[in-house]
Amino acid sequence: MIRNATREDLPEILAIYNEIIANSAAVWFDDPMTLEDRTEWFEARAAKNYPILVKIIENEVAGFSTFGDFRPYPGYRFTVEHTVHVRSGRRRAGVGRPLMEALFPIAHQMGKHIMIGAVDGGNEGSIRFHEKLGFRITGRMPEVGYKFGGWREMVLLQKTLDAQS
Repeated sequence: MIRNATREDLPEILAIYNEIIANSAAVWFDDPMTLEDRTEWFEARAAKNYPILVKIIENEVAGFSTFGDFRPYPGYRFTVEHTVHVRSGRRRAGVGRPLMEALFPIAHQMGKHIMIGAVDGGNEGSIRFHEKLGFRITGRMPEVGYKFGGWREMVLLQKTLDAQS
């Protein structure tokens, strides 16, 4: 089941996010987030009517997805950047795809034209995942991030939403 996230889901969303911070280069933070951080994030998304979706499996949050402003300038108002993260132990089990696919019609209904994905260049699995969903690579930015003692490349992918039915 996919549904809108509630504040009660935030501890599980936080646990997923902090595990990713600690164990992967998918998120370029060094320190874990706090519940207060995630609450502020949740409220900022809600204030702009941006979705935060969760997939529930066996009464737990198996993953979450959302999108928000790509850049905070008027010329980018039709472009959003998405996030999708899946709980450890549930990855590569069909959780991420429906969470992403659920975002497309919402963004389209909100009048968004382009959805951006920013992926660590070393994460070939995530790049392929995005390509299977209709994203195309539009840029590579070598050494723009730093994590785990080394420079990270960001791969930008984008999908046009106007063609969505």
